[in-house]
Amino acid sequence: MGALRLHSLTSILASSSSTSVSAWSPSIFRRHRRVRLRPRLLTTANFSAEKEVSPVTEDRRAKRSITPRSQDFNAWYLDVIANAELADYGPVRGTMVIRPYGYAIWEAIQDYLNVKFKETGHSNMYFPQFIPYSFIEKEASHVEGFSPELALVTIGGGKELEEKLVVRPTSETIVNHMFTQWIHSYRDLPLMVNQWANVTRWEMRTKPFIRTLEFLWQEGHTAHATLEEAEKEALQMIDVYTKFAYEEAAIPVIVGRKSKVETFAGASKTYTIEAMMGDRKALQAGTSHNLGQNFSHAFGTQFTDENGQRQHVWQTSWAISTRFVGGIIMTHGDDTGLLLPPKIAPIQVIIVPIWKKDDEKTGVIDAALSVKEVLKTAGIKVKIDDSDQRTPGWKYNFWEMKGIPLRIEIGPRDVSSGSVVISRRDVPGKQGKVFGISMEASVLVAYVKDKLDEIQSSLLDRATSFRDSNIVDVNSYDELKAAISEGKWARGPWSASDKDELRVKEETGATIRCFPFEQPEGQNKACLMTGNPAEEVAIFAKSY
Repeated sequence: MGALRLHSLTSILASSSSTSVSAWSPSIFRRHRRVRLRPRLLTTANFSAEKEVSPVTEDRRAKRSITPRSQDFNAWYLDVIANAELADYGPVRGTMVIRPYGYAIWEAIQDYLNVKFKETGHSNMYFPQFIPYSFIEKEASHVEGFSPELALVTIGGGKELEEKLVVRPTSETIVNHMFTQWIHSYRDLPLMVNQWANVTRWEMRTKPFIRTLEFLWQEGHTAHATLEEAEKEALQMIDVYTKFAYEEAAIPVIVGRKSKVETFAGASKTYTIEAMMGDRKALQAGTSHNLGQNFSHAFGTQFTDENGQRQHVWQTSWAISTRFVGGIIMTHGDDTGLLLPPKIAPIQVIIVPIWKKDDEKTGVIDAALSVKEVLKTAGIKVKIDDSDQRTPGWKYNFWEMKGIPLRIEIGPRDVSSGSVVISRRDVPGKQGKVFGISMEASVLVAYVKDKLDEIQSSLLDRATSFRDSNIVDVNSYDELKAAISEGKWARGPWSASDKDELRVKEETGATIRCFPFEQPEGQNKACLMTGNPAEEVAIFAKSY
């Protein structure tokens, strides 16, 4: 593999030669033989630095306490990721290894979206991750927006490359290069594709799942004959993301349009879904861009219309990434650990068989296996923890920390009575535990499905209540500053300039998250900053 090198645009244009960093440089990859017995804590500081990977025992990891959310939200978040075995450090600064449990959540996201993409007429394909630098230069605002984050390949096969290659930060440029070769006539439109891929953006400040040097995403790209078709597509895809957030992830996002300052580099409009995290910061959870004809003009992507005239295509792009996994953690998690909505939980039900004597084990395990088969046949994702190296109490804590929505306990008395004990993850303690649920298949399946639906609805209701109680309506800049200083979101009329928007960011740390699609009724609104008439309200918040 060639060497990676990071440059700003000015340094690239100013100098045609500089030293390369070998991909195998000891300053980047370090082999450590030392094994530590104490578990390694995830922190923002050491996530951003090169860290050794050390094995720790499962026992110690399960027993390690989780920092309370109210005490230190960032430490809590990193503790949950480590304890729930969602991700770990990569050997290169700012990268992460997504562990099987964390990847299974991403797979649940993929499974839902893949169906929706195909239902709306899109086909999956794949574009190369190496992009000629000249492609990036063709669209002025695009190169300006992405230049600080670019990773470049300068050496291949031991030789200096004739042209630098960009490691994919996004694919609009290479997509347009190919669209130009595939689109000739109006009969070739619309062209609608999606790819599941990795992306590299050289972030200076990183946070697992939320902002990493490399991440996974899907990116859709479409070409249309008219502006109206492109706009309809952009809105359709942000609606797909919105429904996923509400119906699957139980996250009550606010959907709207980005301000000009916050619009994607190279787009005419950007639509977004904004989610409130447990610390009340905003997370941009998904975006859909109407690219207009910006890229088609830059790349000459044209078609012959029905009148025989040459026209530039109208385009969109849209994406959701693994940062959504971080959003799920920070929306629903609690002091016990992860808390997963049933629809995206890799395991919906954990069965814990309980026995003290050897002569009890066979009957309990057989009953547990029978219950598992009943639930699995009904389409419920279920697992048995029948290991005898851990106590039942340890198992309860471990699976609660991993966010499993329901736990079924089966002991000798339950076997005798033909019943089970069921506990809800979202209702702690005795309140969430119900005894004497029949093992009879129809009764058990109906009860479990009903409780999973209840948990899904409860998590959405809880998150919606939290969000709504932390949005403040404001009518002046002083009121906006007060709301932001309290850690809340501010919603108010806005028609001020880009310069005023940047002033708000500089003075409060908050940005316009969006102009919500759902606007309050009534007219004659006055801009909170200038007092001039304002047709829309905007939402301001600090964000990830």
